[in-house]
Amino acid sequence: MNKIIRFGLIGILIGLIIYGGIYLYAKATPKLSINSANSFYLYDDSNELFSGNNDDWIGLNEISDHLINATLAIEDKNFYSHQGFDFLRILKALYVNIKSGKKLQGASTISQQYAKNLFLDFDKTWERKIEEAWLTIRLESHYDKEEILEGYLNTINYGGIFGIENASKYYFGKSAKDLNLAESSMLAGIPKSPNNYSPLVNEEKAKERQYIILSAMVKNDYINQADMNEAYEEDLIYIGKNEKSKSSTLMYYQDAVMNELKSIKSIPNSFLKTGGLKIYTNLNMETQMNMEENMNKYLDENNAIQMAGIMIEPNSGKVLALTGGRDYSKSQFNRAINAKRQVGSTMKPFLYYAALENGFTPSTTFTSSKTTFAFSENKTYSPQNFGDTYPDKPISMAAALAYSDNIYAVKTHLFLGEETLVNTAKRVGIDTDLKPLPSLALGSQELSLMEMIKAYATLANEGYKITPHLINKVEDINGNILYEFKETKENVLNKSIVYVLNEMLSNCYSSNFIDYTYPTCINIAAKVSQKYAVKTGSTDTDNLVFGYNKDILMGIWTGYDDNKLTNTTDGNNIKNVWIDTVEQYLKNKETSWYNMPNNVVGSLVNPVSGELIGSNDTKKAMLYYIKGTEPSISNQELDNLIPTIKEE
Repeated sequence: MNKIIRFGLIGILIGLIIYGGIYLYAKATPKLSINSANSFYLYDDSNELFSGNNDDWIGLNEISDHLINATLAIEDKNFYSHQGFDFLRILKALYVNIKSGKKLQGASTISQQYAKNLFLDFDKTWERKIEEAWLTIRLESHYDKEEILEGYLNTINYGGIFGIENASKYYFGKSAKDLNLAESSMLAGIPKSPNNYSPLVNEEKAKERQYIILSAMVKNDYINQADMNEAYEEDLIYIGKNEKSKSSTLMYYQDAVMNELKSIKSIPNSFLKTGGLKIYTNLNMETQMNMEENMNKYLDENNAIQMAGIMIEPNSGKVLALTGGRDYSKSQFNRAINAKRQVGSTMKPFLYYAALENGFTPSTTFTSSKTTFAFSENKTYSPQNFGDTYPDKPISMAAALAYSDNIYAVKTHLFLGEETLVNTAKRVGIDTDLKPLPSLALGSQELSLMEMIKAYATLANEGYKITPHLINKVEDINGNILYEFKETKENVLNKSIVYVLNEMLSNCYSSNFIDYTYPTCINIAAKVSQKYAVKTGSTDTDNLVFGYNKDILMGIWTGYDDNKLTNTTDGNNIKNVWIDTVEQYLKNKETSWYNMPNNVVGSLVNPVSGELIGSNDTKKAMLYYIKGTEPSISNQELDNLIPTIKEE
């Protein structure tokens, strides 16, 4: 036992000698410039600054003592006595975590956390941990404790709001020097987990965290029990607004920018190598505000339903506007880029592109009636149309698309073979591993909104796959260009077939298709002043709209985070958000529809049957075909050319 103790003491002594040597070496290295480090400035498409995280750097003497003490008590009570690493705390945390088999305690000091914040991302590799440890030592060797604490408080994340002055103004509408004990103990709890401890996200959990912090302050003699009780029981009023921005969704765009920034390999991962970053984005502020205003206009503010939307220029891939939710102050989860949901019938355009590529035409018919599809091993699949409405007769592909007929879609999917849709989805940029299931035609598998935007951009861009992007250019703090987006396009679809498909998608708000049921977007037809290709989709829990022309593409989703069932009103609401936002963007702009390829012809047909218009037809619509495939014979003869799917 004595030998173990002796070896332990020798080990500790050797460790201290090594650490002392490293510390002296760090002292001899050039002093780090940290006041501008971890700063970034975001500019919109007019080169106007819309966000910066280093605008309100304040001195330690301008921060409430209550906030400082609360932070020290909960984050690093031995801050003033260690040299960057609290070794006793590390040993205690190791013991507790090993004994429990879980990570119940952390041991990062404020110096370590500050070093971590000087990196663009938070990789958990050993290489990164070594870099962070070295930076911690350099910070401690070059700066006194007050300077380190000041830097930490000016850069820490308080729920998407960086720095204590910004956070104080955002949550309470006052400067950090004016924070009282109750406000300070509430703010000090946020950085550990902003999504859990922000009072705007979950006040109950935030109060639990506040109690822990106040108890720690009592334990460390910063306050007494009476002070704690009074602070804990004080009713706090939260502002939840940035005085520099009237937008409640802009931070979703900023988060998406920072997420994209981390994927750019030419950007150094340490802010210390750049002195800070100037990020020039594709944000169109007017469009962002319009999207937000329309969202608030059509959604009940007392309803928990969420919405996410993305608008891009399809030709360039520039993301002009993005919101990942209704209000960033209440939820920082970015549903536009991080959520995966069932996409419903918005998958159908890719199915019908594949069908057109494999010999179908807009006039190809299948009978739509209640159908049970039988497979091997006694498996069956019984899809239903919306409202359980069926024509019980053959309908054209054009009609099936306008009505979003599910029976027709599944028949097409099974006729082509389920792998065909999987392969088409990959071609247009859907990277998720899709399963070749019968229900794939109806969007049963989960995809992100951004992934679907990329896929739809291929249709909007006449068959060319592009990369949706928020960042146009990045410079270091001195104006040196670190990155500039280089546009690349890949032709993955046939332009003529895409044209035929886009024309069919423009019928979803056409009164010419009113028959046994209505086109899916007929309720917004009166608002349409331009020509658009549009597709809606719905499941029990999700509603989506994607629509575009040559100049703009917008996708929008609505649903509940807890997968609560939605209703028809929810689906109608996002159609209105979509059309109002797109129309506002295109107002006073010159727009045009796609030029018809030379090998495409138009024919006047009955929209439901797909047959050439006859003398007795009261309904007619112009449909487009690859030359040589336009209807010139009766549907009876045409149907004989395509094998039927056995119905049961």
